Formats: sequence, C-alpha cells, structure tokens
Amino acid sequence: MRRTAIGLLTVCIAMLLILTSVSAQHTVAAKFDLTKPLTLKGTVTQIDWANPYVHVVMKVPGANGRLVVWAVELESTIILAKNGWNKTSLPLGETITVQGFAARDGSNQISGRSVVTSAGKNVYVGTNGTVPPRAVASGPVPRWPNGQPRLGPPPGQTGYWGNPSRTSLLQDGATVEMDAYGLLKNIADVDKVAPMQKWARDLYELRQRNFLKDDPMYLTCKPPGGPRQFEQIYGFQLVEDPTFHRIFVLLGGGNRNERIIYTDGRFQVGQIQGDADNPLYYGRAAAFWAGDTLVEDVKGFNEKFWFDNGGLPHTEQLHLIERFTRTDMKTMKYEVTIDDPGAYTKMWTSSWTFEWIPGEEMPYYLCQDNRP
Repeated sequence: MRRTAIGLLTVCIAMLLILTSVSAQHTVAAKFDLTKPLTLKGTVTQIDWANPYVHVVMKVPGANGRLVVWAVELESTIILAKNGWNKTSLPLGETITVQGFAARDGSNQISGRSVVTSAGKNVYVGTNGTVPPRAVASGPVPRWPNGQPRLGPPPGQTGYWGNPSRTSLLQDGATVEMDAYGLLKNIADVDKVAPMQKWARDLYELRQRNFLKDDPMYLTCKPPGGPRQFEQIYGFQLVEDPTFHRIFVLLGGGNRNERIIYTDGRFQVGQIQGDADNPLYYGRAAAFWAGDTLVEDVKGFNEKFWFDNGGLPHTEQLHLIERFTRTDMKTMKYEVTIDDPGAYTKMWTSSWTFEWIPGEEMPYYLCQDNRP
C-alpha cells in the first residue's frame, strides 16, 4: 500500500514539474527545438484542458521497462473547441503515437503536431467532423440613421471582429514570410520589415533570434497596446456610444482589456477620469470621421509593452494614425501609420483586414488563466 502511494506521489510530482515549467503563452519555437523531431508512443493518463495550452499527459515506456511521464502540448481550449474538439475527444487509457518536436530545456515535453490513436484517428489536430457550421456575414455596410457606418452589429444582433489577415506589422509593399506569432521564416528578412534605426533593428533581430521568448505580454500579461490589439486571434469589439461621442474598444485577449476612443474633439491630454499626462499602454486616442473612415490619432505610450506580435521596438515618441473603413457587412480595412522618430528613420504604414463574426460573442480568454 505504501509503495503504491509513493509511486502515485512520484507521478504527481513529475506531472507538476512538467506543467509548472510552462511559462504562460509562447511561440512554438521558443519552447520546442524545431530541428529535433521526436516520436513517442504511450498511454493517455490525463487531459489537462486549460489555457493557454491544452496538455495530454501520457506514460511512455523508458529504460528498463519503467514508465516515464510526458506532456504533449496542443492549442488553446478556445481554438480546439472551435475546431470541434473537447476534453473527452481522447479517452483516458488510449494508446497514442505522437509526432512533434523536443523541448529545448530537455524536459519531458513534446509539441503535438500529430496525435494518432491506436485506431488510426488523428485527434486534437485540424478539425473534428462534428464542427457545427458557422454563420458568414454578407450584405452592405450597416449604418446609423444619420448614414454613418456602424462599427458593430445592426440593431438586435451580435458579433465581433476577428480573423485578421495579418498578425504582425510589416511595411506596405514588402513581402516577408512570418508565422502567426510574427516570427520570421528567414532571419535575413529583418531589414525588409520596417525602416528601423540601427538600435531598433538590432533589438528586433535579437528578439527574433530568441524566438520572441522575452515577450512581456506572454511573461507578465502586459497589455497588447498599439496595433497589436488588432493582431490577436481572440478578436475585438467596437462599441459606439453616440450620445457621449465615444467608442469603446473591448478586447477578447489579454485580460479582457478595454479602452476608449473619444470623438468629441478633445485635446490629447489627461482624460476626464484622470491618467494625468502619463504615458499609457494604450495611449490617448482622439478620432473623427472622414467620410466612411474613422480616423484615430493616438499618442502618449509607455515603453513597457511590445506594440507588435513580432517584437518591433517603439519609444515614448510613438504616434499612431489608425484608419478603420468598413467596406461591407463582413469586412473592415485597417491601416496604421507609425511615426516614431526614436526608433524609425521615417514614417511608415501597414495595413490588413478583419472579418465580422456574426451571431457570436468574443472567446473568453484571460492571460491570468495562464500557469505560473
């Protein structure tokens, strides 16, 4: 009995060490060595269904026939659920073969590129056959009675903006391959991304070579200020309040952060409820309508966050001009002009689109849900 209890305690401690070594969200390459493919076969003992990553815990035969505990890292619960998976999609006791990459720190963890059951079914990768159909927006731009475009849903409906066509900043006209985290496919493309000053270029390259592992949004839940708030996979909402001439920006990622865009012509100094004149994560925003385009002027940023998924630097001189143009019910065009003489040699622009997701609320994700 005592021997069984000790064995169980050993397994629990091993499990705890594996999962507590996860440091919040991260790029795949920051944690796993993509030059070291690995294949494991073992038995499922636990499904850890939690953000930011789901883990399948398995026992794998080791040396001298001893069983070794491994953790298979998958996508977030939000992404897996959207693709039709759930915690019970893989039963405990099932034998699986996992293909992925080894952890850089040598721990018993593997990225789950492929998780195949003994019956040959690939689970938690791609979409499950039970994915319900999702509505697709169509039709003209919804408008207020005065003819101004609505930035949200028509009356009585719900939805949010998601599926950004770009998830990292890249100057217009440049062609550079990046992954969803903003990690360059070819480090030699550093100079194509933006017109950076030398110090900024060197810092950007360093962050890229480190696989973005020092990202403060992942490590300490710093807010995704600047254009980064519109690069996140969890989407956002623009809630208009015409009576008080303001627009609330509600974010699906981060810590459900929100901020206000004022359209009442105020100066960009400390706002009424008071931030004095201190630099902020989201800056101070003033906006106006130019035809069907909302033009937002933002400045007053601090330097404590990354304003882009890919790790492009900025200083407190950062000044943004953002333009939102809803071209139809489904599509919003976004263009941002970056003016930061502290980090860049000239002003530059980057642009992409968002898709309206009708009939749904934003996914519920909190950075504070991340493990320590």
